[in-house]
Amino acid sequence: MELDPIAFKPYADPDDFIREVTDLIWVQRDISFITENYEPDSIVHGGLGTTIGRDGVVEGSLMRIAETPQHVGQAEDVVWEARGQDAFLSSHLVFASDQHLVDGVPRQVRSRTIANCLYRRGRMVEEWVVRDTLAQARQLGLDPDAAAAGLAFQGFEGSWTQAPPPDVLDVGDSGARPDQFRPECEMVLEFIDEVWNHRRLNRVHDFMVRDLFLHTVGDVTLVRPDGYQRDLLELVAPFPDARFAVRDVQANFADRYAGLRIAVLWQMKGTYRGTPSYGPLTGEQVDLMGVSQFLVQGGRIVREVRVYDDLALRAQIRAGRDDDAPFTGANIY
Repeated sequence: MELDPIAFKPYADPDDFIREVTDLIWVQRDISFITENYEPDSIVHGGLGTTIGRDGVVEGSLMRIAETPQHVGQAEDVVWEARGQDAFLSSHLVFASDQHLVDGVPRQVRSRTIANCLYRRGRMVEEWVVRDTLAQARQLGLDPDAAAAGLAFQGFEGSWTQAPPPDVLDVGDSGARPDQFRPECEMVLEFIDEVWNHRRLNRVHDFMVRDLFLHTVGDVTLVRPDGYQRDLLELVAPFPDARFAVRDVQANFADRYAGLRIAVLWQMKGTYRGTPSYGPLTGEQVDLMGVSQFLVQGGRIVREVRVYDDLALRAQIRAGRDDDAPFTGANIY
């Protein structure tokens, strides 16, 4: 099915649309354009919860731009896929390297954001956005827990609170998707289920090349299966019962971005009763939203870019903590 130009006009295609619209708002600072770009009842899911309504987007964007007025967000990848004839879902990987003045000393702060955006007839309907806030905190010399203490977890609403789609390759949270690159998409989903959910970390070798790259939060890059395994263990050890549900998938082939990329919107639910990486354990469940973009070449994964909001996760844990009745748990194994 060919995408009607009404979905992305006046730009050349959805890739061009996303890059230029983002630049117009965030670099050229046409904040007012958000009112033309977003539907009045648009929905945005972020690490701290769900915002409903365009006004919240306008106000939040203004405050973020004011914090770093020299900010330049560079499009590192745009993984887009049609959602019917007049709509598309994009997964926009944005890289930023901004200079901040910290105690009178200029510091370069590198971080990534991924925004999954559902556009219908050129207007934003629903968005899922995750930011590498851990990288920003660390490079600014801030203690992540102290930085998270000033954040309020508001909770999720709408689609994020519903059960995950039963067949995400058919219909995801954003709607029905085209049946394209099915073998590669099935491979990525099997990888997530086997390695992430069933903890068969030895099977990383079956899905990923030896010389793999993982770019993850904290502006951290790890290589090879050993690095990947160690990072995954670090992610799930605080939540030993963690399960990952895939909420949406889009696949796109473009020479500009080295070939086939598969973007996965995922939800991790788990109980904070394992390794106390985020302070005293709570015994409460967390609900973490993340996006991973996989580069697939020759039927194998060669790179993953994974983004989730670590500071929002800390704020969520803090909100569930009862200092008067602390949770006590022990590893009896």
